[in-house]
Amino acid sequence: LEVPVRKIKFVKGEYYHIYNRGVDKRSIVCDPYDSNRFVQSLDVFNDTELTGSLYELSFITSKNKSRKKLVDIIAYCLNPNHFHFILEQISPDGISKFMHRISGGHSWYFNNKYKRKGALFQGVFKAKHILGNDYLLHLSAYVNLNDQVHKLGGPAAKLVRSSWPEYFTGEKGLCNKGIIKKQFKTQQEYEKFCETSLLLMVEKKTDAELDAIYHE
Repeated sequence: LEVPVRKIKFVKGEYYHIYNRGVDKRSIVCDPYDSNRFVQSLDVFNDTELTGSLYELSFITSKNKSRKKLVDIIAYCLNPNHFHFILEQISPDGISKFMHRISGGHSWYFNNKYKRKGALFQGVFKAKHILGNDYLLHLSAYVNLNDQVHKLGGPAAKLVRSSWPEYFTGEKGLCNKGIIKKQFKTQQEYEKFCETSLLLMVEKKTDAELDAIYHE
């Protein structure tokens, strides 16, 4: 399949805010299995040499394989009807290829499972170049705590998946956390930074408003 051409040019070593939502604001995950599978795809599809569906790739043993990734995932959040990623491109066209796999693979799975047709996502994914370290740091808080920004609770909270547990507990996961965590003396200092940022983000929670705050 052809990868869509975008106006923004992704550059190796630069950071980007990538996000999209369901068409007509519809849900893109409906149960915990959907959410877990989406996160699994972030791991499995992040490989320059692999092609095929997540189901097909699940039969491939890659423990002894030297893996070359398309992107570094800095932070992510999956909510019931939208997602946010912070990605660093590390391979040529890495972000475009990665997102093409994620969007296409999850759409195929979702439509097949729920017997629906048509687009699942609202057009091509949105991308913004992260200009400046201050914006990167605050955006990491915005993405890690995005479910709290939107005050998700009840059944919706059970569908949320994010990189916050990796940052909060220090456990190993999908993310390359170094660029963020090296700027804080302790894990507790980063947690405090995120909690303080959250207060502002709850008031100014749209992407346009967030851009305005951190590009002043």
